[in-house]
Amino acid sequence: MVRERKILVVEDEKDILELIAYNLSKAGFRVIEAGDGEEALGILEREIPDLVVLDLMLPKIDGKEVCRRMRRSERTKKVPVLMLTALGEEVDRVVGFELGADDYVVKPFSTRELILRIEAILRRSEGAAPLGEEAIRFPELVIYPESFRVEVEGNEVFLTSTEFRLLHLLASHPGRVYTREVLLDRVWGYTYEGYARTVDTHVYRLREKLGRAGSRIETVRGIGYRFRG
Repeated sequence: MVRERKILVVEDEKDILELIAYNLSKAGFRVIEAGDGEEALGILEREIPDLVVLDLMLPKIDGKEVCRRMRRSERTKKVPVLMLTALGEEVDRVVGFELGADDYVVKPFSTRELILRIEAILRRSEGAAPLGEEAIRFPELVIYPESFRVEVEGNEVFLTSTEFRLLHLLASHPGRVYTREVLLDRVWGYTYEGYARTVDTHVYRLREKLGRAGSRIETVRGIGYRFRG
């Protein structure tokens, strides 16, 4: 029997919350609802969902702080987060990724797109595409696919599942150039017009997290990215 997956939806606009909950339930998910950040954190203390759909603009405790606390907690640091953000809030999206969100959807959005994004994130986090077991080694960087761990100069660096898969794909084929569209398809599991910017934001954050090793991810102007071996 297939396990029913739990989605925590955190949204203060009641009509949007009800719309998301209804459509996710129809798609076979068990939905837990929260109307503000404080309520969401209380729920996360009692149970661990498979994914959190998190609005950034929330009363009491905003979505950024909820995401920050999730990533600091051993219980929830690996729970995928899909952000909901208003059109044009590029800064919020960048900050959300810096805090460890896995993807974002811009309001107004189609429920079909939302469900496709959720399913893609869950496939990645549940390990639908095995990455292999052999460590990938460079002088200052070691990638352990089996345990989803990364070390830079001997120190472990925390990456989200999306960041890890992006790094693994690039580092597995040094010198190969990947377009943003190919990276979206191979790492995110979808190609959706207008979301190539997602790749740029993740690469920016990944470089920051990797420190000196981040310079190995090179921009190929007008095309995409490659990893320098």
